[in-house]
Amino acid sequence: MASKFIIALDQGTTSSRAVLFDEQGQVVGIAQQEFRQIFPQSGWVEHDPNEIWNTQQDVLLRVIQDNNVKASSIAAIGITNQRETTVIWDRKTGEPVYNAIVWQDKRTAPICEDLIKKGLKEHVRDVTGLVIDSYFSATKIKWILDNVEGVRSRANKGELAFGTIDSWLIWKLTGGKSHVTDYSNASRTMLYDIRKLVWDETLLKELSVPSSMLPEVRPSSGDFGTFELEGARIPISGVAGDQQAALFGQACFEPGMAKNTYGTGCFMLMNTGTKIQHSKNGLITTIAWGLDGKVEYALEGSVLLPVPPFNGSATACILSTILRTRNILQRKLSVQMTCM
Repeated sequence: MASKFIIALDQGTTSSRAVLFDEQGQVVGIAQQEFRQIFPQSGWVEHDPNEIWNTQQDVLLRVIQDNNVKASSIAAIGITNQRETTVIWDRKTGEPVYNAIVWQDKRTAPICEDLIKKGLKEHVRDVTGLVIDSYFSATKIKWILDNVEGVRSRANKGELAFGTIDSWLIWKLTGGKSHVTDYSNASRTMLYDIRKLVWDETLLKELSVPSSMLPEVRPSSGDFGTFELEGARIPISGVAGDQQAALFGQACFEPGMAKNTYGTGCFMLMNTGTKIQHSKNGLITTIAWGLDGKVEYALEGSVLLPVPPFNGSATACILSTILRTRNILQRKLSVQMTCM
């Protein structure tokens, strides 16, 4: 019997990666490729969606070829992705109408301030679990609709599709047959009702986002479509936002279990089980994953570094500098007190 493999696609903020696993869960091969970071002006961060797709496709094919794996022996593909980053594309051509607006981008802060002034702060918290912030997808969608010529009219006609990066990759992998996302990524848009598991009509109306643009939301493990390669139909069977995937990957399956990871920022998530918990100390509430017929939730806190983006090594460097500075100040204070 021929060996079977699973491929994980890890589409991050600064690079695209593909990891090949064997039947024992051991890593057989890894391919990775960085892509451009685009900074049109201060506080703005963009990616080229086609470059994201091209780099992700390249590393997928490379990890297969480099390890002499036949497409027919790949049992499934899973996707984890940078969250909140927003892509809008034409349903017929598959071409983006604008660059992807990255989660770090701050251009929509004025839109967020307007939503707060309109008294939507509590509604957003109660329905989506989030705070009103440019970090999330909702105001990024509105900005593209309002500022890119002709886009709103095309969206109103049902010609355009919105997706976070997972949806964009699935659309491309399936040749435009699947416009879907999972619960974890939907919960990062600031448009999704995490209790009722539906898109929230109040927020869609407030931001003038046509519901026809939105992907179908599915559990994190299931059928997301198929990728055809060398005559084989490879199922896309698992999708989760990167931080929720890390929570799962660190085996935080029980309420109260938490992880802390360092990448383009520092992110702490704690599993709260099937109950939605609201923090009194500034944490946000998010969907962890949908699995085996139930949805589980998490509390999340993050430390984000200013644009341009820095990786976990930069975070560690900054923390190290802070600690060294503190130690120097403590030594100086000790010397001063000794001399008194």
